[in-house]
Amino acid sequence: MATATIEEKKLKKLVKSALTEALKEQRAFVQDIVEDAIEDFALARAIEKGLESKTISRGTIDKILQGK
Repeated sequence: MATATIEEKKLKKLVKSALTEALKEQRAFVQDIVEDAIEDFALARAIEKGLESKTISRGTIDKILQGK
């Protein structure tokens, strides 16, 4: 069985080229993944902030939402 050898620089260049091509072809998919990750991070931060704040009544929230 024959084995092939490749220089590290050539391998890095091939991997980089393949990854770049894949990202270009699947741009929308990658964008969706990044957007989902950002949304998840923001939601986690909002939850953390909410746990640190004081509790208010539902009535108070309703008044705020109704502009009273």
